[in-house]
Amino acid sequence: MLALVAATVLIVALFAGPRSGLVLLIGLGFGLTLEGFRFGFTGPWRRMILERDASGLLAQLLAIAIVACAALPLLAANGAELKGAHAPIGLAMVGGAFVFGAAMQIVLGCGSGTLVNAGSGNAIGAVALPFFAIGSFAGAWHLSWWTALGSLPVMALEGTFGLGITLLGLAGVAALALVIGRRGSHRLPARYWGALLALAALAILHLVVAGQPWGVVYGLGLWVAKGVVAVGGDLSGSVFWSAPANAAQVEASLLLDITSLTDLGLIGGAALVAWWRTGLASPVGVLPARAWVAVIVAGLVLGYSSRLAFGCNIGAFFSGIATGSAHGWVWFAAAFAGSWVGIRLRPSLGLEARR
Repeated sequence: MLALVAATVLIVALFAGPRSGLVLLIGLGFGLTLEGFRFGFTGPWRRMILERDASGLLAQLLAIAIVACAALPLLAANGAELKGAHAPIGLAMVGGAFVFGAAMQIVLGCGSGTLVNAGSGNAIGAVALPFFAIGSFAGAWHLSWWTALGSLPVMALEGTFGLGITLLGLAGVAALALVIGRRGSHRLPARYWGALLALAALAILHLVVAGQPWGVVYGLGLWVAKGVVAVGGDLSGSVFWSAPANAAQVEASLLLDITSLTDLGLIGGAALVAWWRTGLASPVGVLPARAWVAVIVAGLVLGYSSRLAFGCNIGAFFSGIATGSAHGWVWFAAAFAGSWVGIRLRPSLGLEARR
């Protein structure tokens, strides 16, 4: 298995260039970290809401803070070569983030979580992933209509001042989590420290190598766009997919798309860890038919809403805040509120498995 992975990275580097090979390798690192340390974004939010366990959320905030300390100075010094995960705040963005937060709790996976779950052999993640991709494609197709409902200009915190405000904001959220969290939940287990440090290092490396922050959603929609074109479909009716930059990506090799390479690496890294542990199997228990229907619908909703929200927990929350985007903060508040709703919907959909 390791030989196969090494050969794949080498082939990508030979055919698409060293940068593509490095990005795939970084994506593998993300997958190895998330599955290896059993760390994610959906679970910690769930535990914060249900159990008042603040540890996972604190680990996420610490990782974002570390990335911000490197990313914001890098962006300030290399504005022509590097770009942040900046997006406008609008009605569709807020609504999309709220809906995404609810849907991710239904399938117990955000964008990266769905990729990792699918890679590790989890049946719910494997079923949700293709519908997530279809939803992302459809959301991008309709994006111009939704953004026309009203949005503010892109607002980004920059330089030393921006870094200071970002760190103060993260500290404020952490303080609130500590106040609300149960006693002792401020202590991070060793695996959380390993996960947050590895994720932060990989995210910084991704920004430097790829020239853009870590993201997930765009690559999934691009896969479907390529499939539509391959079977003779026409994308000219979409403002998003017919835009020159996106049309070029649809025509180009998948090995040249940064987000696709990272996504594939996430799946591969998670599969490696699962294979090393117990093999590619992750039992979910016996679920009723309505539960699988809910997974399919939630997958579509995840993809569609994340496109409207300009990202998922990675592209909007993690990378958005770390690179100074104001929309990342609004996304976080809306998605967390949506998670509260999704957690309460889950049992009624039959998703609490019978063992």
